[in-house]
Amino acid sequence: MARITASVYTSHVPAIGAALDLGKTGEPYWQKVFAGYEFSKQWLKEHRPDVVFLVYNDHATAFSLEIIPTFAIGTAAEYAVADEGWGPRPVPKVVGHPELASHIAQSVIQDDFDLTIVNKMDVDHGLTVPLSLMCGKLDPVKDAWPFKVVPFAVNVVQYPVPSGRRCFALGQAIRKAVESYDEDLNVQIWGTGGMSHQLQGARAGLINKEWDNRFLDRLIDDPAGLAQVPHIEYVREAGSEGIELVMWLIARGAMADVAGGPKPKVAHRFYHVPASNTAVGHLILEN
Repeated sequence: MARITASVYTSHVPAIGAALDLGKTGEPYWQKVFAGYEFSKQWLKEHRPDVVFLVYNDHATAFSLEIIPTFAIGTAAEYAVADEGWGPRPVPKVVGHPELASHIAQSVIQDDFDLTIVNKMDVDHGLTVPLSLMCGKLDPVKDAWPFKVVPFAVNVVQYPVPSGRRCFALGQAIRKAVESYDEDLNVQIWGTGGMSHQLQGARAGLINKEWDNRFLDRLIDDPAGLAQVPHIEYVREAGSEGIELVMWLIARGAMADVAGGPKPKVAHRFYHVPASNTAVGHLILEN
């Protein structure tokens, strides 16, 4: 059967993608950010999955304010890289796994989670920046991402957004779905977005290092308790865009210990501020 072997958590700051694409990774401002992912790139080569189930949020690219799905699963064979106003990022197209995605949709919907099934969409920096951080710079024509991807978009832009409790339970349903897939697949689940940041208003530029690191501590040691944190705490402590962190709870809910298995191994933990007025957090947990 398929199995989830690890979960990866990372910010998806668009400026990080631009810095990588424009060859600025060695500049003093960016050097420390990218240094935090050197271990991760090597780790991924040694623990390469067949499929990554990648949880992210769309930034008004695939979805507009006309249609806002709370949870949307991509079931296409491939996904083009979105033009977010300055041309598509120079990265390879994303190749999907329609069979696994459709199986997960079937299982999770039968577990009473309403998913929107998306057979065609472009993917933006929310999905491609994590891929670049973990895989390094790739040629959009000559290279390919080293695994297939199931995109899973969560609405954390337009209220109402799903609760941490709901996201954590959804992760459990996704683990159950993956483990019932009748093919020997190595699957990783990635939760992206965050950490603390606010992009507008009187508190624009807010970063809360202490709260972010407590979040990482609890994500490792007390995910069920962390899932009970209400939206207002995310907004108050981590800024208006800090609510993206509920997506990390989907990935954490899919880990084995939540279902009674052993506690995951912390393979890597990294935190840095700032990166374009955003706190960058990163964690790798192995089942």
